[in-house]
Amino acid sequence: MRAAKDQSEEKRPRLGVGAEVLRAVRRVEIATRRAVNAELAGRYHSVFKGQGMAFSEVRPYAPGDDVRHIDWNVSARHLDQGLFVKQFIEERELTVTLLVDLSGSGDYGTRGKKKRQLLAEVGALIAFSAIKNNDRVGLILFTDEIELYLPPRKGRKHVLRVIREIVEAEPRGKKTRIGDALAYLLKVQKRRSVVFVLSDWLDTGYDGPLRIARAKHDVVAVRVSDPSELSLPDLGIITVTDAETGAQRMLDSSSRRVREAFERRERERREIARKRLMQSGADVVELSTDTDFVAPLVGFFRARAARLRGSR
Repeated sequence: MRAAKDQSEEKRPRLGVGAEVLRAVRRVEIATRRAVNAELAGRYHSVFKGQGMAFSEVRPYAPGDDVRHIDWNVSARHLDQGLFVKQFIEERELTVTLLVDLSGSGDYGTRGKKKRQLLAEVGALIAFSAIKNNDRVGLILFTDEIELYLPPRKGRKHVLRVIREIVEAEPRGKKTRIGDALAYLLKVQKRRSVVFVLSDWLDTGYDGPLRIARAKHDVVAVRVSDPSELSLPDLGIITVTDAETGAQRMLDSSSRRVREAFERRERERREIARKRLMQSGADVVELSTDTDFVAPLVGFFRARAARLRGSR
């Protein structure tokens, strides 16, 4: 796996930000800003844990206090007053990291938008929700290699750059290696983070890295799809091309048996991927290019909030 340089410190050769790219970024910002204000402002923040516990103050020891929290230095200086314990408060500031899949399959879409456009809009929505709560946002763009890494930072200017990088990216790779992207995340993101992996998840071999990432970070798998990927239209003899490998094969789409076999195989493959994600313990959000993506995200946050309340 080729190592990615921190793009905030070393600039890569690029074509420049043209008018069309700026218009695309602006469209994404406008489309998502309303949703953030109306639906998600503060909601996502309430269902993710903070980054741990921050020291607040010391107070006298009380029966039942955890002995591991005894501050022996303070206690030694005030022997006549007994023991003192450290008091902690939960850190509410979050670090949100977006892992965005730029592989060739993202260029597919038949219902108004491509999967990659949907990924950009979802990433923008999450990023704007984060900065509205004064959180940090980081970005990893990947294919079968790491295309770009932006360390987590705050502010609208940084978020606009995150969106621009997703929209403008011209990836070197075409294939997908989600496992490598997760392994890279573990190397560069030492602090606990809320990680959104935005992909169609048309990959294998990520089970181990995903379980390891889940142990350190709060991982949400956002899986995008296009309805036509599950069906084969009746168009006679057609050539089907794999967007990532370039492999081609001829199919007789006029055959009902061929169409049913295609649909069955695709549904089985997607169900296997869904089960893998569920078994890893990661939360899963299913999105489609032919439906609004805000409602499923809001539903996910509500369901997660209810689950957290039930576990308390």
